[in-house]
Amino acid sequence: MTEPQIGVQMMMLKDKVAEDGIYNVLNKVNELGYHAVEVSQIEMTEQNITEMQRAIKDFGMNIAAMSCGVEDISEEQKYPGDTLQNDFDKIVADCKAVDCTILRIGMLPMNYMGSKESTLKFAEICEEYAKRLKEHGIDLYYHAHNIEFVRYNGELMLDLMRDNTEHLGFELDIHWIWRAGIDPAKFIPTYANRIRAIHLKDYRIGEIDWNQYPGEGVEKVYYMLHMITQFAELGEGTLPLRDIIEAGLESGSEYFFVEQDELYGADPYDCLITSRDHLIDLGYKTWF
Repeated sequence: MTEPQIGVQMMMLKDKVAEDGIYNVLNKVNELGYHAVEVSQIEMTEQNITEMQRAIKDFGMNIAAMSCGVEDISEEQKYPGDTLQNDFDKIVADCKAVDCTILRIGMLPMNYMGSKESTLKFAEICEEYAKRLKEHGIDLYYHAHNIEFVRYNGELMLDLMRDNTEHLGFELDIHWIWRAGIDPAKFIPTYANRIRAIHLKDYRIGEIDWNQYPGEGVEKVYYMLHMITQFAELGEGTLPLRDIIEAGLESGSEYFFVEQDELYGADPYDCLITSRDHLIDLGYKTWF
């Protein structure tokens, strides 16, 4: 078995990419000790593809996963970025250009939220695209948040998607699983052999700063209680990371992407250093 690899979810570096270009950002990521990335919320222009190819050639960066949408939300609302509905051939070509075999859907589209029937319809659509992509050597994966842990007649939405598909894979996110009230170390094994990548991000309760919450009195307290939960650098929160990572490894995950949805004013490179150092302390140095 090939040793797993720890990488970076590039969403947290999208502003750096806009400022410095993706090649320079990948070079910095490489200098920090990460050698695999998942590309998300970064437009796949011809220039960006070319710069990723340079990064592969110059310092062996592994473009392990890329992202796409499924379809436009409506005639009036177009999905930002490439979609399988509109750009299937381009998406395949982009993946092949950087030797990427994982394509991931970042979130459930709004027009499929709200019922078991819409969930099953979305799963059916994804399964058809997953079959088509398999023919090109690309695996389609769906990234879950906490909304997929709603129950329909006692069944989790995410489990419905799993049980009604065969080729679609699932990218589990340990923070969002925990936020849904479920232990990731126990949940991840239920998706064994349907996962190739897991998102690593910690979970913490932030410091109380009354100035950041709107309103007065009880209204301020309401916002504090609902907004104080934060995304954290690895090791800076409460998640049992070693147990979770080992569960992911045993369940077939090849990649563990460090991600932080909000940085609360911190520099993303500093956050990546903190998470890297903690993972090394846990004994995963050879995974970098």
